[in-house]
Amino acid sequence: MKRIATCAIGGNSIIKPGQRGTQDEQFHNARETAKHVASMIEEGYDVVITHGNGPQVGNALLRVEVSKDIAPPLSLDMCGAQTQAELGYMIQQSLYNELQSRGNGRIVCTVVTQVVIDPSDPSFLHPTKPIGPFYREKIEEWHMIEDAGRGYRRVVASPAPKEIVEADLIKKLLLEGFIVVAVGGGGIPVTKDERGNLKGIAAVIDKDHASSLLATTLGAHTFLISTDVERVYLNYRRPNQVGLRRLEVQEAKEYLAKGHFHEGSMAPKIRAAIDFLENGGSEAIITSPELIPQALAGEDGTKMYKKGAI
Repeated sequence: MKRIATCAIGGNSIIKPGQRGTQDEQFHNARETAKHVASMIEEGYDVVITHGNGPQVGNALLRVEVSKDIAPPLSLDMCGAQTQAELGYMIQQSLYNELQSRGNGRIVCTVVTQVVIDPSDPSFLHPTKPIGPFYREKIEEWHMIEDAGRGYRRVVASPAPKEIVEADLIKKLLLEGFIVVAVGGGGIPVTKDERGNLKGIAAVIDKDHASSLLATTLGAHTFLISTDVERVYLNYRRPNQVGLRRLEVQEAKEYLAKGHFHEGSMAPKIRAAIDFLENGGSEAIITSPELIPQALAGEDGTKMYKKGAI
């Protein structure tokens, strides 16, 4: 097997700012992203693609709410499963077509992935992850918060991922030469009882942390996080903004402690990269989709590493 790379695609790769998120828009964006991922494959990587699904789950929940008197409602884990398959279909078809156009006949497949979480995770005591649309009134059976005068919004727990249920299958598919799409939206959160039985639970796992766990479990060489900026910045969007081309793990921890990275954007990505590197990974890269080839070559993006590694 070649070098394994886990490529975590950000939400901006599927629905760009200002877009409504129509099916045509999402397919167009998936095709653009596929070009950059195909370049990774041509560089000799066996690639596992992960992705977010926040807007898609929000739309699925909105459809459930609007149609609840007509069609049976769906739980959050079921909406997660549906959108994993939906996005996986768009990504696998777009990447398959791109590879075919380059004379590469490799097959792309999607694994609808379950991720085990601890039901006693502290996040269940204080749910903070907003999902779905805004409402004028609270719905009693949900945890809801008021959001800056825009209405009430449902919030759920965001527990830490503990185990990728389908990890062995994903590894086997890679050994057979497939390109795999997995852990969409952080995976479907499930609990495991004393007999090993799984059950879905209402929660949202951070996509980057689940991707980091998958990369570690697979023994990946590279963990690449594709986002809406070309590299990691200190003092982001301030006059003294500084882009980082290299970032050592201890430096990253210090910058995190000083508040350089916002919790809603870069901080989870930095933590996920640190986890990967501290658990045996060789390199973590953060960059924008269009700069993936240059970042892999060390010509752009931000490369994170352990002290003494480079």
